[in-house]
Amino acid sequence: MSVPLADESTWPALPLAAWRETYVTLHMWMQIVGKTRLALAPVENHWWHCTLHVTARGLGTTPMPSGARLLAVDFDFIDHLLLLRTSDGASRQLRLRPQTVASFHAQYMAALRELGIEPRMVPRPVEVEHAVPFAADVEHASYDAAAVHRWWRALAQADRVFKHFRSGFAGKQSPAHFFWGSFDLAVTRFSGRPAPRHAGGAPNCPDYVMVEAYSQECSSAGFWPGGGAVDEAAFYAYAYPEPDGYSAHAVRPAQARYHLQAHEFILPYETVRTAPDPDGTLLAFLQSTYEGAADLGRWNRAALERLA
Repeated sequence: MSVPLADESTWPALPLAAWRETYVTLHMWMQIVGKTRLALAPVENHWWHCTLHVTARGLGTTPMPSGARLLAVDFDFIDHLLLLRTSDGASRQLRLRPQTVASFHAQYMAALRELGIEPRMVPRPVEVEHAVPFAADVEHASYDAAAVHRWWRALAQADRVFKHFRSGFAGKQSPAHFFWGSFDLAVTRFSGRPAPRHAGGAPNCPDYVMVEAYSQECSSAGFWPGGGAVDEAAFYAYAYPEPDGYSAHAVRPAQARYHLQAHEFILPYETVRTAPDPDGTLLAFLQSTYEGAADLGRWNRAALERLA
């Protein structure tokens, strides 16, 4: 059953304090499902095979091969279910409700086994400071369904605008996709040139992961619900390698700022959602930060961009 919401606006309010514990729990659940994709999907550059994708009801893996069969796993944030479905018609479902990470992990792995699928997965999280094995995590157990629904609706709006932004680029670029390790929706454009070797350093994540992720020169933007250096929901943009003068580049709208600790431009989600034209405000941020990376990095924009 879907959960009634107090905030039905297109861009809902998303204060981190209102759902911080649920966010941490959901992050771990999504890492468990994401690791299934890491185990089963054929490898793609920059780890694109690992990501989740926004759907009409939540986030999903898209079909993953398991032998000759296909498996898809979908978070439904309207009816609050986790759906596992295979190409031969078999299915299982788990209700999304307050429960520990350990309980969710046990139920999910049992559902996979019942479907005859046993992917080889490292059973602990990545890109977090305290990587408690999933089966031992009995601390995180919150699930506020209304808050999760609001976050997904914000994510869906960001995904929609990101996809519009993608349409102006003819060069290599990523899909708009969700990285379950860092819990952010991202879209990345590439100059076509190799990048200097990345230093790595993400917590509980082998350096080779970041080396591959940033193997080519890029301009990336995304959305995440807050935490760490920026403690509220925000859009971000950065360049790798960061060209000289990038941090001082004039970006739009005026509320966007360069964050010295994060080495990224930051635009508060609240600025976008309360703007008279949220789509235009976000697109201005995406375009102006890209232009800073491309112009200062001497990208061949004439060859890479698609004329309207």
